Amino acid sequence: MCTVTFLPKGKSSYILTSNRDETPKRAALAPEAYTAHGKEVFFPKDPLAGGTWVATDKQQFTLCLLNGAFEKHHHKPPYKLSRGIMLLDFFKYNNIQSFVEQYDFSGIEPFTLILIESNNSLSATELVWDEMKLYVRSLDVTQPQIWSSSTLYPEAVRAERKHWFKLWLEAHDKFQQNEIIDFHKTGGKGDEWNDFVMNREGKVQTVSVTSIEKNTDYYTMVYEDLIS
Repeated sequence: MCTVTFLPKGKSSYILTSNRDETPKRAALAPEAYTAHGKEVFFPKDPLAGGTWVATDKQQFTLCLLNGAFEKHHHKPPYKLSRGIMLLDFFKYNNIQSFVEQYDFSGIEPFTLILIESNNSLSATELVWDEMKLYVRSLDVTQPQIWSSSTLYPEAVRAERKHWFKLWLEAHDKFQQNEIIDFHKTGGKGDEWNDFVMNREGKVQTVSVTSIEKNTDYYTMVYEDLIS
C-alpha cells in the first residue's frame, strides 16, 4: 500500500502498479474475483480485515490505496472502519462524485486513494483524507505519476523516489508492464529502509507487487508475493 505508479498508454489505457509494505505476518490472499456490493471485483484480500489496497472491476474502475495523507500522522485507534473496506465500499456507488459527496469518511484513519476511470476515455482522481477534511484532486492522465506513503517515507525520501522514477521514465519511451514491475522490484540505491523493495528489520517490508494493465480490449492483473 505504499509505493504506487501510474503510466498512461493512450486514450483509455494505462498501467497501475503497487508495492505493499506491511508486516510479513499480515499475509494477503492472491487476487480472486469477489462480489462487492453486487459487482464482480478483482483484488488481493487482506484476511485480517477482509479489505484490500488495490481492486478493479475490469469494466470501468481501478482503485489503489496508500496509508496516510500528506504527512505522517499519529495512530489513534480504535477506528470506525478499515481503509481497505472503505475502498471496497466505493463499489456501492455509480460514480466518483457520488462517493465523494455521500460517503462518511469520519472515523477512518488517514489515507490517499487513487481512482482511475476508463471507459471511452481515461480520467483519474486523487482523494486524500487527513481525519478532518477530504481533499479531491483531478490528475493529469497524460503524465506518469508516483506516490509513496507518508507514513513510511518523509518528504525528502518521497522526493528522492520521484527522482528515481524520473530517471526510469527517461530511459523508457514505451511502457511495458513487465518493465515497470521490474522497476518496482529494483528501484533504489541499496538502502533497505527506503528502496522500492524495502525491509526494516523484518518488522515492515515489501510483501508483494501488484500490477494492473488496461488496454482497449483486455485487463491484465499480475500479483507477485515476495514473501512466499
